[in-house]
Amino acid sequence: MATLVEVHEAPVSLIRWHYLWYVAIALAVMIAAIGIGNIWFLDWVHVMSGVLWTGIDLFMGFVIGPILRRVDVSVRKEILTRLTPVTLFLLPTLSILTGTTGWFLAVDLGLTQLPWPQFGWIVAALVLVTLMTIQGIGYLLPTSLRICFELQKPRPDSQKIGRMMSRFYYVVASQGVMQVAIIIVMARLAIGV
Repeated sequence: MATLVEVHEAPVSLIRWHYLWYVAIALAVMIAAIGIGNIWFLDWVHVMSGVLWTGIDLFMGFVIGPILRRVDVSVRKEILTRLTPVTLFLLPTLSILTGTTGWFLAVDLGLTQLPWPQFGWIVAALVLVTLMTIQGIGYLLPTSLRICFELQKPRPDSQKIGRMMSRFYYVVASQGVMQVAIIIVMARLAIGV
């Protein structure tokens, strides 16, 4: 008579170090865009990284977030343990690319030399990007990791996860508001101030 042997899978690592190659490639493209001095290429890198960052942030905050709040912890665990490894390197990289290329683009276009009050649009862009980057790297990223590590435990503390996620969603919502505000600022800069 055969006995059943229970097989335990090793927990999947949340940190996929091979994704650093993609980060390195993205940073190399950014450095090339800055170094070459081609306004079109620099603008393209800025717009593409900004569109991706904004789109992913808004989708995560206003579509995925509300869904995750309402599903069972086991479903939440399955989604977050697959989503976090992807976004762990992607979102910080996009925020760095967007802000850095935006600054160099503003310098190259002479927008940093505008008189006040037109320069206020540049200040608004800098403040928004800085706040979003600090929130993303300083709060959202570590909180996502803490939630995922908690979910990987054999018996996740659902109350602890609930507390972390309730604050998390307010920060994500503020990110969404700032993303919309930065689109307004960018649209204003695109047509001239």
